[in-house]
Amino acid sequence: MADSINIEVFEHLVELAALELTPEESEYLRHELNNQLKAIHELEAIPLDSNVKITLHGIAYTPEISAPIRNDELSSYPYSDDIMKQVPDAEGGYIIVPEIPAEELE
Repeated sequence: MADSINIEVFEHLVELAALELTPEESEYLRHELNNQLKAIHELEAIPLDSNVKITLHGIAYTPEISAPIRNDELSSYPYSDDIMKQVPDAEGGYIIVPEIPAEELE
């Protein structure tokens, strides 16, 4: 396949995504991604009439079939006190969560 993901490109993508994969996981994932690319190329090869519009999904959401846009309305949840009683750490109506350790990416 001409447009396949080779090992070098895959390793670059893994680095960008900050993934830690074993060699077996890497090869499996690269193989699966190449299968997806192959399926995309097969779909692209299907001949279509020139009057068929390109869409991102199977149904065109026209105003006639779409639900009307709703106004944003703020409303309080009536049982927020019950929820706050269940959290392990809270202060001033806010839930305190532990800090997630993170590394700076270069």
